Amino acid sequence: MKALVKESAEPGLRLMDVPEPELGSGEVKIRVLRTGICGTDLHIRKFDDWARHTLTLPLIVGHEFSGHVVEVAPGVEDVSVGDLVSGEGHLVCGKCRNCMAGRRHLCRNTVGLGVNRDGAFAEYVTLPATNVWVHRVPVHPDVAAIFDPFGNAVHTALSFPLVGEDVLITGAGPIGLMAAAVATHVGARNVMITDVSDERLELAGKLGVSLALNVSRSSIAEGMRRLHMREGFDVGLEMSGNPQAVRDMIASMTHGGKIAMLGLPAEEFAIDWATVVTSMLTIKGVYGREMFETWYNMSVLLEKGLDLSPVITDRFSYRDFDEAFDTAASGRTGKVILDWSGEAPTESASNEPTRAEAAATMNRSA
Repeated sequence: MKALVKESAEPGLRLMDVPEPELGSGEVKIRVLRTGICGTDLHIRKFDDWARHTLTLPLIVGHEFSGHVVEVAPGVEDVSVGDLVSGEGHLVCGKCRNCMAGRRHLCRNTVGLGVNRDGAFAEYVTLPATNVWVHRVPVHPDVAAIFDPFGNAVHTALSFPLVGEDVLITGAGPIGLMAAAVATHVGARNVMITDVSDERLELAGKLGVSLALNVSRSSIAEGMRRLHMREGFDVGLEMSGNPQAVRDMIASMTHGGKIAMLGLPAEEFAIDWATVVTSMLTIKGVYGREMFETWYNMSVLLEKGLDLSPVITDRFSYRDFDEAFDTAASGRTGKVILDWSGEAPTESASNEPTRAEAAATMNRSA
């Protein structure tokens, strides 16, 4: 099969012929249809300091995907050949205190698909059945492929109540954009998203945010005045990992405000802890998704009309992976999708599949 492989300790990826993965106990084998390019994949391609200290090579990369199940191991229940599925890319031990208590997203022994074991940028991938999410209602394969980052957005956005609240989102990358869509959809009063990319802020405007603010030209305080806000933000969703964005968010919160932090800083930095204390702020770190409560939330949000199609801006054949990675690394786009189906990438995606894809999915599920 074809796969994108990090073969050697240097920048770049190679499209190679490799053996198909063998089905293990309790696993399913999936024919990959689409994959999404994540920031983690960009780090691996660049082979930066994190990648050098994390990866064991050679490695098939990638963890965001959708596909059809082609084989299941004996004893696997509730997953069938033909199901359209996405995958939870965090494989947990099932034995530690948090796993035994049902808090699997807090497992200290998590193994990452496409990071610590061969991933999904390939024609086939195997995954424990317990990590497979079966789409029981029609969903476009493009959207199904980004359930992993969508889950990051939903987990972060729903960390605190949003109905009627003023929400500040720092960072309009794909996950920040999806979080903005969620906050708007569930009933936040004002949703302001900040970035320095006009292209990404334009995408945010298509998602119905109250204000998409370029902080290289305007301050958050000015944005608050434009929204006629008299107090600070109730909820902050930090998606950038940028030190100044974090400081600005802390300074812009109302007393008792709550911040969920998903953005991963590249290095340590100072913040004003006196403001955190005197403003009585709550700061919560978020990593990954709650298994599988977040996945239920994602599916219901789509069923109830949340439209993620504006977030998906670019589609490429997997054979054009270098161009696709360059596009994703530009910082000017939304989500970039690779098509592994052998068909030409579609020009657009909605939460509904094409008629042909819907018919195929229904036939497989029958």
